[in-house]
Amino acid sequence: MEMEEDRLGTERIGRLLRIFALPSVISLVLNALYNMVDQIFIGQGVGYLANGATNVIFPVTQFAVAVGLLIGDGTAAYINLKLGARDGKAAEKGMAAGLLGLVIVGIVIMVLFNALLLPICHIFGATDATLPYALEYGRIIAIGMLFCVFASGAMSIVRADGNPKVAMIGMVVGCVFNIIGDPVAIFLLDMGVGGAAWATILGQAANALIYVFYFAAKKSKIVLTRDSFRGSVKYIWRVSKLGLSSFTTQLCVVIVIAIQNNLLVYYGAQSAYGAEIPMTALGVTMKVFTILQCAVAGLMAGAQPILSYNYGSARYGRVKQTLAITLGISVGLMAVATLWFQVAPMSIIRIFGSEDELYNDFAMKCLRIFLSLLVLDAFQMVASSFLQSEGKSLLGSMLVLLRQIVVSIPVMIVFSRIFGVMGVLYSGPVAGAVVGVTSILILAREWKNLSKGPVVKAA
Repeated sequence: MEMEEDRLGTERIGRLLRIFALPSVISLVLNALYNMVDQIFIGQGVGYLANGATNVIFPVTQFAVAVGLLIGDGTAAYINLKLGARDGKAAEKGMAAGLLGLVIVGIVIMVLFNALLLPICHIFGATDATLPYALEYGRIIAIGMLFCVFASGAMSIVRADGNPKVAMIGMVVGCVFNIIGDPVAIFLLDMGVGGAAWATILGQAANALIYVFYFAAKKSKIVLTRDSFRGSVKYIWRVSKLGLSSFTTQLCVVIVIAIQNNLLVYYGAQSAYGAEIPMTALGVTMKVFTILQCAVAGLMAGAQPILSYNYGSARYGRVKQTLAITLGISVGLMAVATLWFQVAPMSIIRIFGSEDELYNDFAMKCLRIFLSLLVLDAFQMVASSFLQSEGKSLLGSMLVLLRQIVVSIPVMIVFSRIFGVMGVLYSGPVAGAVVGVTSILILAREWKNLSKGPVVKAA
């Protein structure tokens, strides 16, 4: 491990980001594609009502991912902070605790989701037309919750262990299984929305099993033994709390979607679009947004070992250099995406199965209005992840709460009362503007604080 640690402290930042961040970006984007692929094939093969049903179940899978990231990202940050401080034994205990925590929590979520499926569907906005599809899809997805939680969290742990390629391979294999399984189940076997759910589980299981084999076969650089797991339960919260920012980000998505879906159904029913079109169309938009979020999150997850290690060893020049590069890439990505949505929104909408004129009209408005200030969202995503890498997970979590809960929800509720169903769309850029400016101020302060510290010259 010593050579790997020295590499984080001496290798050129640009090269380290290519090695660590590219596999992370691919892994997380593929993770987001699990649900998006379902919607693409369901939209083409079943219809938009079934797609609306997947939007009802989507928040539950996001909650499972949130818990996986709470433990996985927290464990990753803990491992790298301890390695930066040359405490290999603590890093070993932290890894063992993280893996054990993922299994325990995954089983709990699987049981609870299955038992509470019907009220969960109502909470997340199922209508009479979408409920049968949601129940069919959700009952099957519930079976795979253990795989979903474990794969989401273990990916970060594998990456922190210095094997981003293995983390990527797990995601690639899982996504391939899902992409192949969807058309086979929906079109060849005529299994409808249930077939898409089975394909999703198949992909998640394949992904999780690759990570299980990685640790069981002792392929990891931090080798785990039975002794590693003794007394590791007490470490679970210690490592998980460092993942609060990632958890909060995903949990806020769950809360926002619950409120958003219900507002869209209620005010949509009072508009020309009806109850189902707004929920389905904005659900597709949120999936697209999730892809972009995952690209930035993957970049920052790949940068986390570099940031945490160099921050822990007081190489603040390298920390600043890494932050500058990742921020530039994130803002550039969001700027290009925004231009695309404004100029050619139908090129995105057709992928998910274009419907009648009303559906297409609202879907275009979703992309153009709701995602119009993505550039400012990039600052919030980078700031939250950067603070987590410094061990300031509470502040990073508060920034996410400001974006999703403190600003977004009140604006969404007030605007929908004033503008009807369109008010939900206007809430997106307003929340992005408020939190984006706040994030810029926080990043400027952190940059200034880093400049005051003892700086080891960046390589």
